[in-house]
Amino acid sequence: MIRLVHGDDSLVVMPNHGGAILGWTRRGTHLLRHPSPEAVLLGNPGAMGCFPLVPYCNRIGHRRFSWAGREYELAANFGDHPHAIHGVGWQRSWRADDLSSTSVTLSLHHDATGEAARAWPFAFSARLTYRLTGDGLLIQIEAANRHASPAPMGLGAHPYFPRAPGQSIAFHADGVWLNRDALPVTHGPVPEAWDHAGGRAMDGEPLDNCFTGWNGEARIPGSRIQADAIFGNLQVFTPAGADFFCVEPVSHVPDAINRPDLPKSQAMTVLEPGQTLSGSMTLTRV
Repeated sequence: MIRLVHGDDSLVVMPNHGGAILGWTRRGTHLLRHPSPEAVLLGNPGAMGCFPLVPYCNRIGHRRFSWAGREYELAANFGDHPHAIHGVGWQRSWRADDLSSTSVTLSLHHDATGEAARAWPFAFSARLTYRLTGDGLLIQIEAANRHASPAPMGLGAHPYFPRAPGQSIAFHADGVWLNRDALPVTHGPVPEAWDHAGGRAMDGEPLDNCFTGWNGEARIPGSRIQADAIFGNLQVFTPAGADFFCVEPVSHVPDAINRPDLPKSQAMTVLEPGQTLSGSMTLTRV
C-alpha cells in the first residue's frame, strides 16, 4: 500500500492488487467511491476506486477470438461471467519503480507462457503512473508489445465515482453501441434520450454502453475528466440502484478484437514487436 499526499489530497495505491487506487480523498471527502470492506480486507480491485485496463478494455465475447489465423480461448476471469473482462492488469501485482510524495510509477510484465497465456496469449510490458497535481489526479498508462509478432493492444481506466440522486453527466459523442448480453451489437447516432451534451441525469435509464467519437472531455459532479486522443471512446456505466457510477476513457470499444470491420478509432491498436501505445488522462476538481 502506497499513500501519496499533495496539499489537501490523499491517494492510496495498491500495487499488489491490480495497481488499483484504493481511495482518493480531499479534506476527508471521497473523490472516488468509498472503498468497501471487501476492497480493504480481500484486496479486490473491482471494489476499489479505480483500476487500469490493459491489454484490452471491457469485454471479449465468450472469451474467444481469432488472431493471425489462430483461434484463442481465454480463461474465465470474473466468476461465472461468460466473457473475459477488463484485461490482465487489474488482476496482477505491479512493481513500484519510482516513488515520491506526490507520484508513483508502477510496472507490469506479462510473459504469456504457461497459465499466463490463458489470460492473454501475447507478451507485453506496461507502466502506470499516478500523480497528484494539486488541481487533481493525472493517470498515465503505456504498454509495449513484447510478443515476437504484431499483437493487439488496448488501454483505459475504470474509475468509480460516488453517486447521489439527481446528479448528471455531460459529454459530447457522435455515436453509441447498443448491447445484447453485455456485448455491443448495433452502432448508430446517439439517440436524443441518451444525449449527454447538455448534461443527462443518471436517474434515468441505466447505461452500460460505449459512446464513440468522444471529444476527450466529460463533466461529472464536482469534477472534469480530460483524456488524450487515443481514448476516443467512453464507456458509461450507471447501474440502477447503485451508489456509484463509472465514466471510463478507453482506446477501443468492447469486443473490438472480434470486429475486424471497425473503424480505426474504435478498434484495438496493432503494435509491432517493441512498439508502445500510451496515453494520459486527468481528473480535475471544478
